[in-house]
Amino acid sequence: QVQLVESGGGLVQTGGSLRLSCAASGTIFRVDAMGWYRQAPGKQRELVATITRAGTINYADSVKGRFTISKDNAKNTVYLQMNSLKPEDTAVYYCHFTGATIQGYAYWGQGTQVTVSS
Repeated sequence: QVQLVESGGGLVQTGGSLRLSCAASGTIFRVDAMGWYRQAPGKQRELVATITRAGTINYADSVKGRFTISKDNAKNTVYLQMNSLKPEDTAVYYCHFTGATIQGYAYWGQGTQVTVSS
């Protein structure tokens, strides 16, 4: 079993910044990718950014140039630095993990709320 502990969400004004963190713990043999997805009220969950074991990064077009994903391999932790936040970035942000573990391959975090006020 893998636990994903997210932190860093909150309320911020338009143009502000937040930094999300997600730490994976448990019996992990290999991390293939970690990333962030978000879900706004009434909308489907969508990809925000992912980073692979090799360091390949993928961003949603809507966040390119504003968000930066990074990772700390030693800590099995992924970060999302969010700058120039807009009201449309308001959503619950979910951490996602894929990799080799003692049980299962893909896991989701519990989600952290990000609210951007106009």
